[in-house]
Amino acid sequence: MKYTYTLPSLVEQSAQKHPDKVAFRCLKHSITYAKLEQKMHQIANLLMDLGVKKGDRVGIFMARSSETAAAMYGIMAAGAVYVPINPSQPVSRTHFLIKDCGIQHLITNKEQKRNIGNIATEDSGIKTVIGTQTELSIQTISWEEVEKQKSTRPDITILEQDTAYILYTSGSTGTPKGIMHSHYSGMAYAKLCAEVYDLNEDDIFGNHAPIYFDISTLGFFAAPLVGATTVVASEAHIKMPASLAQLIEKEKITVWYSVPLALMQMLQRGGLENRDMSALRWVVFAGELFPTKHLKSLMNIWSHASFSNAYGPTETNVCTYYNLSEIPKTDDPISIGKPWNNTEMLILDSEDKESETGELHIRSATVMQAYWGRPDLNAKAFYKRENACGLEQKFYRTGDLVKQESDGNLSFLGRKDRQIKTRGFRVELDEITAALLKHEAIEEVAVYTKKDAEDQNLIEAVLILKNGATTNEENLIQHLKQHLSWYAIPQKLLITKEFPRTPTGKIDLKQLTNYGVVEHE
Repeated sequence: MKYTYTLPSLVEQSAQKHPDKVAFRCLKHSITYAKLEQKMHQIANLLMDLGVKKGDRVGIFMARSSETAAAMYGIMAAGAVYVPINPSQPVSRTHFLIKDCGIQHLITNKEQKRNIGNIATEDSGIKTVIGTQTELSIQTISWEEVEKQKSTRPDITILEQDTAYILYTSGSTGTPKGIMHSHYSGMAYAKLCAEVYDLNEDDIFGNHAPIYFDISTLGFFAAPLVGATTVVASEAHIKMPASLAQLIEKEKITVWYSVPLALMQMLQRGGLENRDMSALRWVVFAGELFPTKHLKSLMNIWSHASFSNAYGPTETNVCTYYNLSEIPKTDDPISIGKPWNNTEMLILDSEDKESETGELHIRSATVMQAYWGRPDLNAKAFYKRENACGLEQKFYRTGDLVKQESDGNLSFLGRKDRQIKTRGFRVELDEITAALLKHEAIEEVAVYTKKDAEDQNLIEAVLILKNGATTNEENLIQHLKQHLSWYAIPQKLLITKEFPRTPTGKIDLKQLTNYGVVEHE
């Protein structure tokens, strides 16, 4: 097999240098680099025996575990594309992803034994489920059988330009969209992080994010690049801030990367003042605004650590960063900094003219290839221009509005469209609108956000029912759970008879914030 400069090569190189070193650990389960390389090849050979060809998409349907890395790298080592699927999302959304990507093979584990029957149905398109032995109408292959496969390199050539993985995010029309990343973009991201944060083989990464969330790739890609160890936080740790803080202390984690919400929860309920976290040297946060007043408190407690605000939509992996050299003196929002090395930016106004304030456009090795099967989106996603040699340059349109300050750093001003970040996840408000409109009793919907006391986005919705129709909060929530992930369900709902309107007849979202609401957990 030839995959130099591709993601599987990272595992091979670390297996040669550090065969007995733990690559990934979750709870009491761990896997060394030598064992990871072996499993990677076994999974790759099995997939190829099953007929998987280069570029085929293979799903990963599992929660956090030490087996996740073997599944990811095994799929890529077969020349295939891994597609992570959130086990807790609605079944209808999972079925859409499977059919949209043409997934015929699914890798899971025993923890998903109860759920897999609802996913791998006869009409789902799934032919084989790997990682569990259960009663299904389709072929199942246990992990024990996987380990009986040959562990030699499969005979396939993989190029760095080949697609490595697809991450699905919400779509503006309510249809999820798949973001295609190549080995090249994944490797470029890992190398940039290694350079900026001076990562090395002695580091211990804390992996807080699930694999369907883009920030998880730091631990999964950058750690093998430098031969470090990644500690994957279990589902139990994620739910308890005190347990998460205990994990950082016990494992002596040196590099932590998560959404600000996880850090704020630990700050408030993790008992950080009484824990020895002196091993921490980098605290990197991304995905949403970190309220500066809370960041200052955390920096006071972890005064020995360095802090970094990493910015970038899933389409770019990362594109700018801001390392904090000192505790902020005010509560003003933190800058998103300057572009990473080998990254070019443009700030364009509404007429696509360069400006100090406008939409941020990015050209970088870390940018996605395209949206899967969406030529309509791809045509709109990139701004193109010719360089001095007449060659085309492509810049990804982030949809984020920024202002370049006098020191060169960027201030984030908000979204150009209706896309927001809530609870660390990216959500299209129009996807929520589409889901609510599927309810038989609803005539019209308005969805918007408010800021809570922590300056985080809360989603609210106001509804108008059809004539004679009735419903209630419980019914609406159950309906939404069938179509949306938990983090996209509005925190507040209201049924009203009419909307306030602007003089042009549009719904006046500002006035809607004055309505009373019904809250739910």
